Amino acid sequence: MSSLKPLKCPGCAASLEYDPQAAKLKCPYCGNLLAVEQDAESEPVVEVDYEEARRRATDKVSAGSGQLSDNALQVECATCGAAVVFEPPDVAGQCPFCTTRIVVQPHTPDPLITPQGLLPFAVPKQNAIQSLRSWLSSRWFAPNDLKRVANPDRLEGIYLPFWTYDAQTHTTYTGARGEHYWVQETYTEMVNGRPQQRVRNVRKTRWYPASGAVDDSFDDILVPASKAIAAQRLDDLEPWGLDKLEPYNPSYLAGFKAQRYQVGLEAGFAIARQRMEPAIRSSIRADIGGDEQQIHSMNVAISDITFKHLLLPVWLGAYKFNQKLYQIAVNARTGEVSGERPYSAAKIAALVLFVLLAFAVIAFLGRN
Repeated sequence: MSSLKPLKCPGCAASLEYDPQAAKLKCPYCGNLLAVEQDAESEPVVEVDYEEARRRATDKVSAGSGQLSDNALQVECATCGAAVVFEPPDVAGQCPFCTTRIVVQPHTPDPLITPQGLLPFAVPKQNAIQSLRSWLSSRWFAPNDLKRVANPDRLEGIYLPFWTYDAQTHTTYTGARGEHYWVQETYTEMVNGRPQQRVRNVRKTRWYPASGAVDDSFDDILVPASKAIAAQRLDDLEPWGLDKLEPYNPSYLAGFKAQRYQVGLEAGFAIARQRMEPAIRSSIRADIGGDEQQIHSMNVAISDITFKHLLLPVWLGAYKFNQKLYQIAVNARTGEVSGERPYSAAKIAALVLFVLLAFAVIAFLGRN
């Protein structure tokens, strides 16, 4: 486990924050910049054996488990249930997922599987706001509350938890191979009120039984480990560029929040298995060959399962409209925006009235 040394400015003793633009720790008061110190004990970003981690899961504290840092404090939102980890002195504020004010007493986080790596914030907050405003400008009939989320005070930087899984699969299957052939058929067509015989080519399919086995290799199947934001919202933010992962260093968390995973290791792998299935089916269809394929059964054996626990950076905004919560996320590496939006009934009604009025004016001018 990496420990976070006190991040104090050598000039004014203020708390330092990680600056995405400079890729260094920065003092928000005097502007001092310091390089992020790499922990000599930190390990490179490597895969962890899945079965071994499962066996150790029954231990209260197992290898690879701990806290995000020695100083981390955890607060659980009473509204959405998200567990948010803070680095002192930032220990309160607004839940980035549902906008609820967090005022409960923080406590030391429970042990967890610590991240093997992370992607540091690379898009400054102001750039994220510009990306968000560009996204908003293309959303017609958006309510004014949606546009207010682009206010700098409404956007928060947070590291979200993810799992990645590697695996080998061996799949035996049964199915059928379809091969197309053509036949000529005669039919009757009425021409000028008279029946006439016509000939047309009709495609048919012959089916033959098929069976066999295929092998597939999967690398870095990415699974969101947060329930506080829709998985589809996070899927839309890909790609992340996981080849740029840094070994986990809690110094990158300075000035940001981090969410503890809500989807556990085994639950995450169950989702990963679902994401493997389309690729396995594609391999089976290629193995069957022919013009069409049917898959009757498939038995998947999975081996060599490894995983990584990662933190990926997001600028997150949330707002409520008509008592419903909406979220907007900005990939803090690429600036990609993914969001929900309601439609303003008042704006739509105003447009309809304007169009009706325009038609009425045109009709009036036409009569005169």
